[in-house]
Formats: sequence, C-alpha cells, structure tokens
Amino acid sequence: MPQHTRPRPICAHCDGFPQVAITTGQTTPDGQRHTITADCPACHGTGHTTPTRAYARAGR
Repeated sequence: MPQHTRPRPICAHCDGFPQVAITTGQTTPDGQRHTITADCPACHGTGHTTPTRAYARAGR
C-alpha cells in the first residue's frame, strides 16, 4: 500500500529551480567556460519553502 505524502510548497522566489550556474565570461585552459553556482537566498537551495505558521490567538 503506497504512503501518500502531501507535496511541499514550491519556493515563490525561484519556482523550484534553487541552484543556477552562472558563467564568469572566462574560459579554462582546456576551453571550457568557467562557472560558479548560486543558491536561492529565500529557500537556501532546497526549492521548497516551509508553510507559514498560523498565529495563535490570545485572549478571549
């Protein structure tokens, strides 16, 4: 029997593509482009966000 898990919400900042490769414009000695990777600052490279917690109502 399969276990059903609820899907985690996708990050609104990166739309689920948390890591990108950016070329620096330079090439390595063997002719390949020099790249660096960057992570989404909102989800820290996971592609998913945690749902916001509901505020607890205090008082009457």
